[in-house]
Amino acid sequence: MQDEYRTVARAGTHETEINRSRFLCALAPAATEREAQEFVAAVRKEHADATHNCWAYVIGADASVQKASDDGEPGGTAGLPMLQMLLRRDMRYVVAVVTRYYGGVKLGAGGLIRAYGGAVGEALDAVGSRTRRRYRLATVTVDHQRAGKVQNDLRSTGREVRDVRYGEAVAIEIALPDADVAAFRGWLADATAGTAAFELGGEAYGDV
Repeated sequence: MQDEYRTVARAGTHETEINRSRFLCALAPAATEREAQEFVAAVRKEHADATHNCWAYVIGADASVQKASDDGEPGGTAGLPMLQMLLRRDMRYVVAVVTRYYGGVKLGAGGLIRAYGGAVGEALDAVGSRTRRRYRLATVTVDHQRAGKVQNDLRSTGREVRDVRYGEAVAIEIALPDADVAAFRGWLADATAGTAAFELGGEAYGDV
C-alpha cells in the first residue's frame, strides 16, 4: 500500500470560458469505480443538453484504475488530457467531468487539449486537496477505571481515537502510523502500569 495519497477536499464545480465555449469542470472524491461512474452519470443527466460531457477518473492509492472518455470530441483531445492533469497533480480516488457548451468557435486539437486539461487544473485549484496517510488500526483494551484517562491522554498526544466500546473492559480503537507502533507500545505500558492489552489490526487511510 502507498504510504499516502492526495484527493480533492470536497466536491465542487469550476467554470471557465474559452473562445465563447463554456467549460464546466465538476470534481468529486470517489472511493470506488462505481461511485465515479455514478457521478459521471449524474453530471451527464444534469447537463444532457451540453455539447460534450467528457470525463476521467483515478481510483486506488496506487492509481490502479485509470479511465477516461472524449465523449465525441476528437480522440485524445479531452479525456486523456483530463486524466493526465489528475495524475500530474498526484490525485487519487477522484473523478472529473468537463461539460462543454460549444460557443461557435472551433479550438483545434491543441486548443481542446489545453482547454480540457486546463479546466481540470483550474478546478483542482479552486476546490483544493487533502492528503490522506496510511495508518495501522489497533485496539487498546483497558479497565473502566483507567479508560477515561487513557482516552484523554490519547487525544492530548494527537492520537486518532476511531471508536470506543464498553463491555467488561473498554476497547479503544485507534489509528497509528506504522513507525509509531513500537513507541506507542512502550507509552501504553507506562501509562497503564502494564495492565492494558494492545492488539494490532488492519490498515486504513486517514486525513493528515
